[in-house]
Amino acid sequence: MEYKKIGETYYVRMDRGDEIIRNILEICHKESIPSAIFTGIGGCSNAELQVFIPDTGTFETETIEGMLELVTLNGNVVSDDDGQLFHHTHALFSFKKEGQHGMAAGHLKSTTVLYTAEIELRPTIGGSIGRKFDPETGTGFWSFKEK
Repeated sequence: MEYKKIGETYYVRMDRGDEIIRNILEICHKESIPSAIFTGIGGCSNAELQVFIPDTGTFETETIEGMLELVTLNGNVVSDDDGQLFHHTHALFSFKKEGQHGMAAGHLKSTTVLYTAEIELRPTIGGSIGRKFDPETGTGFWSFKEK
């Protein structure tokens, strides 16, 4: 992985074997970025996708593998009152399976780069977005209270 800051934006190139989410959080930690949004494209070898099931309050997880075109990656990073970083990421992948074109999308837990991924990471400017825990869903949401 390599990245460069231009203005207030970080441009990130990830390489074969890099795990995208872990590296985004690593950059935020290293660069003292408490909250940000990011987008990206690339090619991946596997992805762990989740969908939230409101009736059970749980996530269903599916792992896909193969030549996965990362059509779009959209997410954010926020921090809690203790400074721990959390991500909320969605992704759409396209792939070929048994000669047919397929797509899979959802909440992205993790994905590994096959050949490259190009990510634009934009920190919030002039403040930060926090995280609050929602007991009804068991997940965290944006919090705008001052830290």
